[in-house]
Amino acid sequence: MFFQVYGEHAFAQWGMLILVLLGLILLNEFARRTKAGGITMFFIIPVILTAYFVAIAVGARTGAEWAVNNQTHIYMNGWFHYAKLYAALTGCIGFMMIKYKWGIGAKHWFKPFPFIIVAINILIAVASDFESAINGWNKWWLSSEGVWLYGGWHNVFNGVAGILNIMCMTAWWNVYPSKDKKDMIWADMTWVYILVYDIWNFAYTYNCLPTHSWYCGIALLLAPTVAALCWNRGGWIQNRANTLAIWCMFAQVFPLFQETFKDGRQWFDWAVLPVQYPEGVNTVKQLYEVAGQEAAAVGTTVDSVAANPTMMLVISALALVTNIIALTYIICQSRKRHINPYKEDVFVDQKYYKDSMARADVS
Repeated sequence: MFFQVYGEHAFAQWGMLILVLLGLILLNEFARRTKAGGITMFFIIPVILTAYFVAIAVGARTGAEWAVNNQTHIYMNGWFHYAKLYAALTGCIGFMMIKYKWGIGAKHWFKPFPFIIVAINILIAVASDFESAINGWNKWWLSSEGVWLYGGWHNVFNGVAGILNIMCMTAWWNVYPSKDKKDMIWADMTWVYILVYDIWNFAYTYNCLPTHSWYCGIALLLAPTVAALCWNRGGWIQNRANTLAIWCMFAQVFPLFQETFKDGRQWFDWAVLPVQYPEGVNTVKQLYEVAGQEAAAVGTTVDSVAANPTMMLVISALALVTNIIALTYIICQSRKRHINPYKEDVFVDQKYYKDSMARADVS
């Protein structure tokens, strides 16, 4: 329905999806259970990678062949990927500060930090959705990562849904370390928010990261959700930040894992295209042929090659509707109980909330 995951490569595509999902779950567990794991994943590795990214940027600017032809420079050199990576890492570090009560992480005024960093991450994606709508309204346009995107009403719907999703985050000050010091607990971020966030974020990846969305739109969203619903209640936002940062680091270094080239080739059989490319890899080839393989530059538009935006519109409309419903419920509950939903817990009657609070160290 959403992806072209049938035919001769189906086994590789589904098999790699499961492996990526399991890998993200296991790495998240490694990062959350001990200080050493968290420091390794979100301090040591990022420092090494930052030096690598700076070396690539300097080398590319001076014309060094190794840097100019580096897969990170070719496929992941746009503003969005770096912004998302370092915003996610900032969240991971801030959550560890709250979890372990490091420095300002133990201060009451720091408690809204999770809301602020999540809101920033959402706004980055919202900006990307609106960028696609502006640059390619009902036509294809070439992004800075060399991916052909198709803009339209789906971007507008999902951009608005993202703004509403920020407003669906409640009880900004009520975040706590867990009693076992493995997690940061945000108890009022229950399955309601997890659901509407996942729908919105999947729509975002489907609209704006279509060649990556099989992995970053399914496996990357399922990993923190499975953990939060099954064994780590209240820790979803920490799970989400951890897995997002881990995936962004991996994808920034090894983008060929999931890329489709200008001539329609894919480096690995498990690379997946969504149905907005009606003829799969042949649609990619047609777009470059029409635009000119070598002449195609960022912002190039093409309206003579067929697209199939139906599922983008469907999932984006669903994201908008579900976030409207969630926000309406929050407003109604707040008025009924005469509370400020951004200072007090809203979902106190839910079992998920009660289970989460049972894990929290509120001292």
